[in-house]
Amino acid sequence: VLINMKIWLVAYLQLHHRSLHTSAFTTRLNMATAQESWSGLNPEDKKDAKERLKIWPLDKDNVKLLDEVHPKSWPNRKDADPSLVYDLIAIGAGAGGLVSSRQVARRGGKSAMISAHLAGGDCLNVGCVPSKALIRCARMVREVRKAQTQPEFGVRVGDVEVDFAAIMKRMRNLRAEIAPIDGHERGETIGSDVYQGYGRFVDENTVEVTPPSGEEPIQLKFKKAAICTGGRATIPKGIPGLENAPYTTNETLFNLTHLPPRMVILGSGVVALEMAQVFATFGSKVTVLVRSNSLFPKGDVEAGPYLQKTLEESCNIEFLKMAKITNVETLSESEDEEDLPLMRLSIDSDGNDVTLDAECLLVATGRAPNVENLNLEAAGVEYDAKRGILVDDNARSISNPNVFSVGDCTADVPRLTHMSGEMAKVVVNNALFDDDWKLSSLVVPACMYTEPEFASVGDLSGGDDVDIYSASLEHNDRAILDGDKEGYVKIFCKKGTGTIIGCTIIAGRAGELINEVTLAMKHGISLDGIGRNIHCYPTTGESIMGCGLQIINSKWKLLK
Repeated sequence: VLINMKIWLVAYLQLHHRSLHTSAFTTRLNMATAQESWSGLNPEDKKDAKERLKIWPLDKDNVKLLDEVHPKSWPNRKDADPSLVYDLIAIGAGAGGLVSSRQVARRGGKSAMISAHLAGGDCLNVGCVPSKALIRCARMVREVRKAQTQPEFGVRVGDVEVDFAAIMKRMRNLRAEIAPIDGHERGETIGSDVYQGYGRFVDENTVEVTPPSGEEPIQLKFKKAAICTGGRATIPKGIPGLENAPYTTNETLFNLTHLPPRMVILGSGVVALEMAQVFATFGSKVTVLVRSNSLFPKGDVEAGPYLQKTLEESCNIEFLKMAKITNVETLSESEDEEDLPLMRLSIDSDGNDVTLDAECLLVATGRAPNVENLNLEAAGVEYDAKRGILVDDNARSISNPNVFSVGDCTADVPRLTHMSGEMAKVVVNNALFDDDWKLSSLVVPACMYTEPEFASVGDLSGGDDVDIYSASLEHNDRAILDGDKEGYVKIFCKKGTGTIIGCTIIAGRAGELINEVTLAMKHGISLDGIGRNIHCYPTTGESIMGCGLQIINSKWKLLK
């Protein structure tokens, strides 16, 4: 009874807090004198969206997006009690800022989130969401073409025509559909104050918000702060002509309305290869510049060559190894949103001179943390400009115990959306509930969503102290029936044991399959245990079980 009363009391207090907060927000919203929507018919709106927020075209879908994640006239709270001290302020509105500020509010605390750019961060606006929308369309194109070239499926189709404008419109529409969950109003409804503007520290427990409208800055006090400012694409230095060239990064790629006939991609990581396959499928001539002699040289040694061969054969992507751009010449600029530029690239590929013309140069050479312009020195927060905020194993600043860091702006953590979301939970528990949740306890999988997908988790370096168990999809019944036999599962264990330390999967749904292995690693389930877990038949997941059966069978007793 006492437990039930306590649960009821907590729920009542949370509901009462949320009711008061929602009422105050509604009052602010109603009092705003110029609560406007973005408009594609307004030249100033189009210019602001393109130049400041890097969003175009300003059609109805992007209007809906911006109205959610960067309202044109957001009523920042100015009526707060001067003595108000927030339990936690999140600077940044990506996955880290959204999860941390909202979880604090849901758990009875007073929180605020400062959003300078687009709420939802890279993931919603220029990363996971738009890229996966394009990947889905590309997969459908390849399926139809497979029906053309493989008559045994019994599907008769004519020529395949790719409507790139329609594909991009679908992406914008779906992104706008998803946007409200990350939007400002949703955050306020949950109980977190949302401030739109640029946040910077004033001292060790004060943040100042400067609205983009030019209004007077607002100062906010905090008990704890979480820096969640994310990262951005790294642009290589020292390449003649690149700085002023009309190159593209993930931040602007999804604004394209016309398919570039030729695309050169500088970089060969996840973003580079996902988009290489997508645009090659749509009809672009794609060339990928690989800095080293192999894809993913630091991971599973078999994966890089395997994926390269697959991408070459499926989409005619060209890979130039040991490659670097020596010069970029801009032959023509795009005159408007409907136009494409033209660049001539001089390339050194393993000592050979190569010249390529391209309408799109996608720079995908890595990420840099957003740690500038935060006035971190005023808060006593130590950082490295290339690595990010320096933290301990609790995600706490090594120099200011009241400041934490979440996501891509943090030094030496995986730069992944799901890592940011989990780090936000770590920070809330450690900052406000005296927990001791350690970053080193997290088991973090990653996935590249090419076809086939490439997923990995843990230590893949191998060595004499490691046993490797593998299963090819060539012998998996579901893969055979689907006509999709490319790929394998490879599980790394401590030598002589079933203790899993890493896993690589190349398969059509590797991102789904890797979660079983991640769960086993997190909770100490051995590979033997996976082998004894009954899997549905027929599934590609049986290939993971197959690795487990190998270690079980190696211990069989035999009849004499």
